[in-house]
Amino acid sequence: MTPRTGLALPDTGPLQVLDRCRERVEPALRAAVESLHPWPRRMASFALGWCEADGTPAAGGGGKGVRQALAVLGGQAVGAPEEAVVAGAVAVELVHTFSLVHDDVMDGDERRRHRDSAWKAFGTGPAVLVGDALFALAVETLARAEGAHGAAAVRCLSGVLRDLLHGQADDLLFESRPWAGPQAVRLAEYEAMVAGKTGSLLAGALALGPVLAGASPRRVDALTEAGRHLGAAFQAVDDVLGVWGDPEVTGKPVHGDLRRGKKTLPVLAALAGAGPAARSLEALLGSGVPLDAGAARHAADLVEEAGGRDAAEAAARRHAAAARRCLAGGTFAPEAVGELVALSEFLLDRRL
Repeated sequence: MTPRTGLALPDTGPLQVLDRCRERVEPALRAAVESLHPWPRRMASFALGWCEADGTPAAGGGGKGVRQALAVLGGQAVGAPEEAVVAGAVAVELVHTFSLVHDDVMDGDERRRHRDSAWKAFGTGPAVLVGDALFALAVETLARAEGAHGAAAVRCLSGVLRDLLHGQADDLLFESRPWAGPQAVRLAEYEAMVAGKTGSLLAGALALGPVLAGASPRRVDALTEAGRHLGAAFQAVDDVLGVWGDPEVTGKPVHGDLRRGKKTLPVLAALAGAGPAARSLEALLGSGVPLDAGAARHAADLVEEAGGRDAAEAAARRHAAAARRCLAGGTFAPEAVGELVALSEFLLDRRL
């Protein structure tokens, strides 16, 4: 996808942007986690990719750090001071990790980032505990931030969490609803769910630093809207990967979302079609028989034949373009905006 906003992309590559932002945030993030009780501290460090389950240092480095990078760039876009940028990014990364830990418990996912998920490594109860600890630590990070706008930032984060939990509740409820008939999940319902579950956190990532810095409501609103669109775009890509992604890249089993009955964008878009592939897919998914490997592969082929993959990828491009328009329409620092655009394009195109 080539940006059409006329914004100049930076010379710095997106991977370098991610590395730079991680290096800027990680010392404060580690200091925050260090304040936890030793047991949840070790589990939090495991969830963040810093250590193995037994506490020995990990060779890798956890996730990509997209949300903390968005937080840094959102702060830079309004010229926020260093303290505000870092505090916002730390809070966002803590909330993101909390949401992943609890998501894996709720979904029963045993793998996260090519190794055991937190609940698989430590047990369900301990995973719930460490998620709660990360959630509380995120709120504390903002409440104790320097400056006069900590309370406004906590209110912003509270709104993010409210919307995230609303979206997560809908996502879980969708799994028990039928594939066809009046109770079937509609595309409009899916879009509302994604705006909460995924879009809210990316919106908060871009907005928290500016809120801590006392940026104008107009600028905060533009960044918030850009983040919501980026969240929808990223979720569309994740949904594609959940059906066709390479397990070596995603760290998740092939066709995992289909076999679990997840209502994702490619599948819902395919079912909304009128052709024979859509009806065959409806019959297969609605049979009540769990999909084995062969049936899941056949379902994936039907989703693609019915246009579900194309629809999801088109939605990702549409939301990414809307995010770029939000960024182009504000009075933001050009370098930060260019890096935001380049980062979003890289993540959408390369399917990291």
